[in-house]
Amino acid sequence: MLVIRPVRSADLPSLERLAGSATPRLTNLPAHRDRLEERIARSQRAFAGEVEAPGDEHYIFVLEDLERGEVAGTATIRAQAGAREAYYTYRQETLIHASQQLDVRREVPTLALSHEVSEATLLCALSLDARYKGTSAESLLRRARLMFISQYPERFAEILAMAFPGYLDEQGESPFWNSVGRHFFVRDYQEINYFAGVRSKSFVAEVMPQFPLYLALLTPQARAAIGREHPDHESAMSEMLGEGFLRSRHVDIFDAGPVIKGERERLASFRRAAWHPVRIRPAHALPDAEPAMVANQRLADFRCVVARYALSPTGQLMLSPEHAELLGVEEGRAVLAAPLALPGLGDEHEPGYDEGEL
Repeated sequence: MLVIRPVRSADLPSLERLAGSATPRLTNLPAHRDRLEERIARSQRAFAGEVEAPGDEHYIFVLEDLERGEVAGTATIRAQAGAREAYYTYRQETLIHASQQLDVRREVPTLALSHEVSEATLLCALSLDARYKGTSAESLLRRARLMFISQYPERFAEILAMAFPGYLDEQGESPFWNSVGRHFFVRDYQEINYFAGVRSKSFVAEVMPQFPLYLALLTPQARAAIGREHPDHESAMSEMLGEGFLRSRHVDIFDAGPVIKGERERLASFRRAAWHPVRIRPAHALPDAEPAMVANQRLADFRCVVARYALSPTGQLMLSPEHAELLGVEEGRAVLAAPLALPGLGDEHEPGYDEGEL
């Protein structure tokens, strides 16, 4: 039995393990005990606090396998990406260089330092035990955050964003970092990525170049890495595009990994979610039905599970006693449900941009 719930102080050793095994290592999930302890405390304050508008709240969730008695994954929502300090990205742009005398007109692609994503809510810091990858647990961990956001919209921005880890070569090096950032920091990618996670990215504005980067001056390997996700995250990218996110013109400042954005009301999990009163029935008596994410309506005691989307003729959601207990709901109590399968997932997705990026 798998359940998504808010992080607890006792989960610290599990978060350390998940941070250490993340591929590649994640800036938002540093393998540093003191920093993780601070983030757990911040998450507990966020779940307990009264919030009227998104700010510096971090909501950390874990995936717990109750049969094994272990935490198998974690994922975070940052209510506002740049609440404490600007959230920097590179924005892909085009400059036109023209000369009438020489009859020359060139469109030159560039990267410009930007903090436009600072106002968005950021879905980040996802790490899952390798044994659960490729299962429904992965989708549950990734998308249960959307079930939480849909219930407490005042806590989050209208625009949601995700920054995917960028491409690394066989040696674990970032071609983009080696062509750009290394010239300013004289540190390798893994070292600077860890430094940013343990401390902050405020040094970016202090050291990184403020002028546009002309892509023609970068190495071919660096140019090829721009907007390309790490191979281990290709299926995650496909799922979130199926959810309704769109590729933006923004990429990560360190490895040029893609940043995707979506208006929350256009995302599939928001559009297809519905409230249903609960009817409790023995598991063997439940009719066959497609799996769904089912969440209770508690803030600090939020729970989300995968269960059958079995509806009665009067619109009640039929749950087994085990699932009802996991969710902490009684018969007649309302739960939020959304299909686990996404419409069109597996089709080819165009790398389109949201309207504000065109």
